[in-house]
Amino acid sequence: MAAQMTGAEILLECLAREGVEHIFGYPGGATLPVYEALYDHGIRHVLMRHEENACFAAEGYACASGRVGVCCATSGPGATNLMTGLANAHMDSIPVVAITGQVSTKVLGTTAFQEADTFGISLPCTKHNYQVRKIEDLPRVIHEAFLLASTGRRGPVLVDIPKDVQLGKARYVPCEEVHLPGYKVLVDGDPAQIAQAIQLIWASERPLVYAGGGIVSADAAAELREFVGILDAPTVCTLMGLGGLPAEDPNFVSMPGMHGTYAANMGLTHADLLIALGVRFDDRVTGKLSGFAPHAKVIHVDIDPAEIGKNRKVEAPIVGDLRSVLQQLNHLLRETSPLSARRRGKERHAWSTQVRGWKAEYPLVSKPSEDVIKPQHLMTEIDRLTAGSTIVCCDVGQHQMWAAQFIRFYAPRLWINSGGLGSMGFGLPAAIGAQIARPDKLILALVGDGGFQMSIPELATIANYGLPIKVVVVNNGHLGMVRQWQELFHGNRLSAVRLDTFPEVSQLAGAYGLRGRTVAKPEELAPALQEAANQSGPCLLNVQVAPFENVYPMVPTGAALHEMVLEPSLDAPGSTMRARHVPAAAQKAPEEALSNTRRMFALQVQDAPGALQRILGVITVQGCGIRSLSVRQGTKPGVLKVTLALEGDEIAILRAVQQISKLVNVLEVLDFSRRKGGARPKTQLASPSGLAERDEPRLRRARRGSEESGRKPQ
Repeated sequence: MAAQMTGAEILLECLAREGVEHIFGYPGGATLPVYEALYDHGIRHVLMRHEENACFAAEGYACASGRVGVCCATSGPGATNLMTGLANAHMDSIPVVAITGQVSTKVLGTTAFQEADTFGISLPCTKHNYQVRKIEDLPRVIHEAFLLASTGRRGPVLVDIPKDVQLGKARYVPCEEVHLPGYKVLVDGDPAQIAQAIQLIWASERPLVYAGGGIVSADAAAELREFVGILDAPTVCTLMGLGGLPAEDPNFVSMPGMHGTYAANMGLTHADLLIALGVRFDDRVTGKLSGFAPHAKVIHVDIDPAEIGKNRKVEAPIVGDLRSVLQQLNHLLRETSPLSARRRGKERHAWSTQVRGWKAEYPLVSKPSEDVIKPQHLMTEIDRLTAGSTIVCCDVGQHQMWAAQFIRFYAPRLWINSGGLGSMGFGLPAAIGAQIARPDKLILALVGDGGFQMSIPELATIANYGLPIKVVVVNNGHLGMVRQWQELFHGNRLSAVRLDTFPEVSQLAGAYGLRGRTVAKPEELAPALQEAANQSGPCLLNVQVAPFENVYPMVPTGAALHEMVLEPSLDAPGSTMRARHVPAAAQKAPEEALSNTRRMFALQVQDAPGALQRILGVITVQGCGIRSLSVRQGTKPGVLKVTLALEGDEIAILRAVQQISKLVNVLEVLDFSRRKGGARPKTQLASPSGLAERDEPRLRRARRGSEESGRKPQ
């Protein structure tokens, strides 16, 4: 019979079985049992200097390695400090498991010392969350957390463990299988939709591939390159998708959107077929939605059915793992190519030539100055130094956009940044996680002077572990992107954006035992970067750049992509040359206005803690009204029947119900709505595209290398 173990020891045993080698954390009273168990355990703990940075480091680790990142914090303020990091991981679909301590179950709800409702606070910023109140549940919960974080649309999962559960003892019973009846994952695309996509592809004259972070997340870069090569189609990669197609590929155009290039945005504007792969049609890419790709039919492939049809009508919706779907598409394209490729071959060749012509005619250029370092010059020098193979962990702001424009990446998982949430202070701790995940790689932390000062304490972490990270501060003395918007859209009334005080870098670095210097002259830049790269240890470079440089091209808020501003001194057909502010009222096209509607749904929901809270949270976020809500025991044990009447914008209701159908504890969603012309049949809810998810059989716990293909289930 197995010996008894404490809850903390069971936790570490489960983490070890999941292949965890590193935990990023900060200890406290409610996690003392965990840290005692860690004392002589093989898992390595990385002591960060702030819990938010511990989560960012776990994200950098996950992005660089493709594995689940793990972070740990104590109860109360420790747990609340994790929330920005978790929200960031949720927005960018990064697999993270966060372990938080909690006060003992006996005093939960009594406002005990360092008690916070971690479970409730983390509901909207995690893929799923747990509070473990019985030690016997701990193995199941930990393995479920890793399965949820690493499969389907990846994301953060939080496990809150009260201190008495950590201290309690029980016999460890390994959890060999995970059963989540409400968790549905599609791997292969529907054959009929795949066939429809092939027809649309060969019928198109101006196809354009729009690839996002889903390519990187699904490890589908090789399949994307094959797909693009077969079609010889121009391809744009979003901010999160850079590196998904190598920048050296002849079909790679650039990043599209608000700060995308002329060629990318004109390609989107004039394409007649948009092949969207692992993207969510977010506002920073689309600009004015009614003016986005106005001539294009859309093929949309995504692992998350709620994303398909959410912002843009789709002609060929395909739900599935991108790698598997691209393999299906590539197989059929090769089979049909001998006969079908000629059908519009001349037109497609002319289209590719046109996009390449735009790229050559309107490149991203910036003439270096002899007097001051321009930020574009800095990025060009970094690009020369890194040669497309260095991991760049970037913070948020103007320097992030310049880096995305000028630094080339020849492989995935080299560009790590905060895309959806835009979290300042992300770059430096993410670089720590990336360096620990990839000790064989040169890691560059590219940060602004604002974000750097949010993460300065992590210089101690770099020094403590001797991490050879090269930290480059792009110092323009301002919160640059905010200043740019104030200049262009608020009458140049610069309010609270000047950063007057910055530490003397050689002294700051020296205080931590690091090397540091300031670079202010253009002729010093290249030698300083090369010297830093050649050093075996960490280095801090403070690069003083032109303070009032703006990021161009730029699509003003509310404008369409073809209304982009290139440069104040340049002119180009189809572009607007003055930065104009589009009033908020004009941002919504008249045809998008929808009448108020009422819909009724019946849900089968597991009777689990937080299940109803999650449903209500989704409804609140989408802005729907609840006309009625009833909950009663279902016919099956442990299952609740929830009847729900929603009122509001029809699209908002549809989005809310799609998000509800994704929740792990929701087993079934039925639509009982009555419309004009009679009652709607009682059917299981389908995705916006009309595709119903198929129930997957019991999902086995995700282990690295467990499948013959060597990949985790998606």
